[in-house]
Amino acid sequence: MRVLVSGGAGYIGSHTVVRLVEAGHEVVVVDDFSNAKPTVVNRLESLTGASIPVHAIDLTDVDKTAHLFAHEQIDAVIHFAGYKAVGESVAKPLDYYQNNLDSTFSLVRAMERHGVHRLVFSSSATVYGAEPALPMTEDLPTSATNPYGWTKVMIEQVLRDVAASDDRWRIAALRYFNPVGAHPSGQIGEDPSGIPNNLMPFVAQVAVGRRDKLSVFGDDYDTPDGTGVRDYIHVDDLAAGHVAALDRISAGTDPISIWNLGTGQGVSVLEVVRAFSRASGREIPYEVAARRPGDIAASYADPTRANAELNWFAHKTIDDMCVDTWRWQSENPNGYPDA
Repeated sequence: MRVLVSGGAGYIGSHTVVRLVEAGHEVVVVDDFSNAKPTVVNRLESLTGASIPVHAIDLTDVDKTAHLFAHEQIDAVIHFAGYKAVGESVAKPLDYYQNNLDSTFSLVRAMERHGVHRLVFSSSATVYGAEPALPMTEDLPTSATNPYGWTKVMIEQVLRDVAASDDRWRIAALRYFNPVGAHPSGQIGEDPSGIPNNLMPFVAQVAVGRRDKLSVFGDDYDTPDGTGVRDYIHVDDLAAGHVAALDRISAGTDPISIWNLGTGQGVSVLEVVRAFSRASGREIPYEVAARRPGDIAASYADPTRANAELNWFAHKTIDDMCVDTWRWQSENPNGYPDA
């Protein structure tokens, strides 16, 4: 298929582009480069040997999005584009609602107009809300604790309604847990702008000398070592999940399907720190700080449905994730070059 990947220059998008090409698909990337660098595309072409058309547009621009579909032959869409920092969403809720919802509306309208009815949507485990039952199954009720999470809840509902309105639609919503790691080549990885919002890239920047120390937010949770427990999934396993979901909806009959993509295993903050020390051969200095508002003690997936229906499994361990992150970070200490 010829697959449009929105946000294809971003962290998860770029790894999925590689997996799509390896699976025999053609890829077209659309990205406004507000949170990604154009130089990633050169590396994607080098890794895959494919020529990848790139459209540097903002999907909230309805006219430009329509023009894109009028001039590119597209069979399916994987939709990553959107703002994604939880803390920033609390500070700038209108920006998040406007960007994440409007870009999706614009994209789905253009798909409808041009007869493209296969969509894989990048959702999130944040849709399980404040105190979900563990492990989290796809049948749990959805809610959110921040505007970013609410955009995911809302978009999932929009897509359910779209799928119900026209039986040609085949939609997958993939609820990710905590993507980490990098491509084994060390050529592409996570390159957050500013101070990282997530644990693994922050630990990597401490290890490479860009940050002095890690703050561990809370060591008094009801977890084995008192620190927060999360389900970390290697970005390459996550990317493979998108290809599996695309294949499934293309052959299937369900109008909309929802799958968790996680390992089903929880790993604590201190376990991540120790694993990264092993991978890098360096101590990771840290200090314990107060809990952050809105954080929960533990979060991990029940991936049984994805295992059974997609024949997809997360294969890589936390040590694999740290080794690949360290390779990327040590070879690219400042992330992607600007040009």
